[in-house]
Amino acid sequence: MKISQRALHTAPSPTLAITAKANALKAAGKDVIGFGAGEPDFDTPDHIKQAAIDALNKGYTKYTPSAGDVDLKDAIIGKLKRDNGLTYARNQVIASCGAKHSLYNLMQALLDPGDEVIIPAPYWVSYPEQVKLAGATPVIVETTPENSFMPTKEAVEEAITPNTRALILNSPSNPTGGVASRKTIEDMVALAVKHNFLIISDEIYEKLLYDGRTHLSPASLSEEAYQHVVVVNGCSKAYSMTGWRIGYIASASAELVGAMGRIQDQSTSNPTSFAQKGAVAALNGSEEKVEEMRIAFEDRRNVIVEMLNAIPGVTCQKPGGAFYAFPNISALKGKRANGKVIATSDDLTAYLLEEVTVAVVPGSGFGADDYIRLSYAISKEKIIKGVERIATAISKLE
Repeated sequence: MKISQRALHTAPSPTLAITAKANALKAAGKDVIGFGAGEPDFDTPDHIKQAAIDALNKGYTKYTPSAGDVDLKDAIIGKLKRDNGLTYARNQVIASCGAKHSLYNLMQALLDPGDEVIIPAPYWVSYPEQVKLAGATPVIVETTPENSFMPTKEAVEEAITPNTRALILNSPSNPTGGVASRKTIEDMVALAVKHNFLIISDEIYEKLLYDGRTHLSPASLSEEAYQHVVVVNGCSKAYSMTGWRIGYIASASAELVGAMGRIQDQSTSNPTSFAQKGAVAALNGSEEKVEEMRIAFEDRRNVIVEMLNAIPGVTCQKPGGAFYAFPNISALKGKRANGKVIATSDDLTAYLLEEVTVAVVPGSGFGADDYIRLSYAISKEKIIKGVERIATAISKLE
């Protein structure tokens, strides 16, 4: 059967692929420790689940407006005002089936062939693929751990062309856990205003910050910033609602939001009706459980980073947010395992899964082959056991 070029040139998600491999080994009875999944291991808070249960019991199981029900839009608007100091109207907000879906619709509404989007690397695996699915070109800008894996003004300015339509800024970051400083955010906004492009601000991990850090949305800096920033967020990470699939976008441009709505009309229609009611409860309700998760993640972060840095040949910067460790494994390249050379992060990932049944994600899919990603959204006991296994496997390399 003939498959479209669009589909043929879309890379599979390495994070989903490694999770599938780990699950297959578990199903075969293997004791697998998985550092792959990008989702909290905590249950969704009870008041959120109860809101969805109540909606189901009341028969709230039909279509809603495609861009989300009024009470969900109002909850999003309230959250953005309360947490981020941002003011939006209902026609400037759209809810979709997860933040990934929100981003996809945004790319489809914003981009044409020939357009370019600047993406700092390491990047979340879906950013460049979604840009390409819209017929546009991802322009990769390298970052360094010294700047918390965030882009510099000089590197971004060098990448700007007349075709630049947007820059993606993900803070806190997947995969690095890096957090943009106020100066970095101000620099990116200044470039966006000067060269008239949008900043796509992916703020899905905003509530998972450590060491006293606070979140700053680029859109809140000024009126000019507000006009040049599209805010992307959702309920998945902060409220442990990954399977609920509720994401949203807020933009100063009602025209852009309307274009996204038309695309959504012809693809998915509305986010799941009763999941929307759960999202309303999440956005309007107590954040006590969110803070409990954040504290637990910070403790786990401290453990995993210390243990990784104790492994010869591995170095790991302490992430400022999210729930990922991103150790540099470049010193291990060229070593041999079971007669095979470890030439890439994929090779090391395969070796760890085969040798000690530990699943990590290769950095290659994030545009950073000298690294691997470990999610510490698993219990501290599993973290300790898993990193001990990694240390054992690495000690066997020759």
